[in-house]
Amino acid sequence: MFIEIRYLRSLQAISNSRSLADAAQQLHITQSALSHQIKAFENYFETPLFFRGRKPLKLTPAGERMVSLAENILPQIVQAEYELKRISGGELGRLHITIECHACFEWLMGTLGSYRKNWPDIEVDLRMGMSFDAISALAQGDIDLVISSDPITTDGICFEPLFPYEGRLVVDPEHNLAGKPFVQPSDLADQTLITYPVPRSKLDIFQYFLTPEGVEPKAVRHAELTAMILQLVASKRGVAVLPDWVLYESTISGQLCSLPLGEQGLHGMLYAAVRKSDTQLSFIQDFINLASLAVTTNGMPLSTGTQCPKIGC
Repeated sequence: MFIEIRYLRSLQAISNSRSLADAAQQLHITQSALSHQIKAFENYFETPLFFRGRKPLKLTPAGERMVSLAENILPQIVQAEYELKRISGGELGRLHITIECHACFEWLMGTLGSYRKNWPDIEVDLRMGMSFDAISALAQGDIDLVISSDPITTDGICFEPLFPYEGRLVVDPEHNLAGKPFVQPSDLADQTLITYPVPRSKLDIFQYFLTPEGVEPKAVRHAELTAMILQLVASKRGVAVLPDWVLYESTISGQLCSLPLGEQGLHGMLYAAVRKSDTQLSFIQDFINLASLAVTTNGMPLSTGTQCPKIGC
């Protein structure tokens, strides 16, 4: 490709000044250098760009075509350079988020509202990560951040801890389990367990509580929405296990009752997984900081679960 940005800038300068001397001064080059540049262009395409011997300079149709191209292209290049500088400075970019837990919607919407005010020029998108391998998509650059409670060690990915949580059994206040100090796996053998429609391997209640003890609930019922799960529990259609931040308002109002799973409780940590190369981007760090405060700023106490270290950094 012969046409270069410098040729377009030179022709635009000539068009605006109608004098090689003035154009050269605008471009901060000598008139001789500008003449050689124009001559090289004309020799390559075997056509003149302006009529010789005319004062002021008059462009030929070929020259006018190139000036028109310059007027279309150069502003786009200037804008692209400006945006690249903003991207490199962390002022402009993309934050496509995937969540691996349905219950995260309870605090994530408020966090995103605050985040968009801080970073109006960041392209934000949100999708569920249950139907694909979110960490692989993160590593490949298809998404930029994964909210997950299942950290793994993988090259190039960091799991930044957000906040601890406790998974608790939620029942209606008149349920026969409501008065117990905590529940054992066997207590759920005759219960209908209401869960999100996700694989059991993604549910703490099965992975860490029921399956290791070989316990199967009497029935499992699925509901997409957290509000629907709480309504089903309140109407005595079954019991559910949800993180403590979801249950805060319902339990302090007395509408529902929550119990620890086991004498020590079932504790976990929520993480933001990001590419290691992106950890220092300002708009990524600000989202992580906002998300780590989401539970306390919404008036809900942090779980007393053990703090976990970063994984994979």
